[in-house]
Amino acid sequence: MLLLAFDTATPAITAALHDGSAPLASRTVVDQRRHAELLVPSIDAVLREAGASRRDLTDVAVGVGPGPFTGLRVGLVTARSLGHALGVAVHGLCTLDVLAWEYFGAGPFLAVTDARRREVYWASYRDRGTRLAGPAVALPHSVEDRGLPAVGYGAALYPDAFPDARPPQYPSAEALAGLAVARLRDGVPTGPPEPLYLRRPDARLPGPRKHVTPA
Repeated sequence: MLLLAFDTATPAITAALHDGSAPLASRTVVDQRRHAELLVPSIDAVLREAGASRRDLTDVAVGVGPGPFTGLRVGLVTARSLGHALGVAVHGLCTLDVLAWEYFGAGPFLAVTDARRREVYWASYRDRGTRLAGPAVALPHSVEDRGLPAVGYGAALYPDAFPDARPPQYPSAEALAGLAVARLRDGVPTGPPEPLYLRRPDARLPGPRKHVTPA
């Protein structure tokens, strides 16, 4: 197996390569506005570091959000294009699940990311591999069980709502790859590379022209 994983659902543009046993290379750049510019160079960098080419890939795993429309779309379009060009399977995984996979604390906890508009995306977990509720979008102070330990930048951004914020702040492609490999190994279905937006994008098509009644 040679699995390429990447996620663009948060300000972190992150890519990694995994051979089914361990990560071979990874790269993460945090930049809220340059997902389209940075993703492909990041993919090329991890392939180069591992001494591999795109033709060596057997699988692609991509974070499907929830996340803002523009950044999330970059990763999903790239994943679908690679899968089609190379003839390999593309696995979609919830970005909040990836954040949760990196947390090794005991007991229930939350994964929280920034949804903008003063809202957050969130999900709750029994442990790093078991989601209890969500994903959902809400105002920070209306999130259920917000007193629990919470990972993700959304928790760090609103400390009054999430008093027990913990790392990591952003998902890593190493965690995404590890979660994908674990699910494939255990026969747990992965999702399709379809976006998990949870709400409409900010940009909308213009509606029909309004008729003006003559004075």
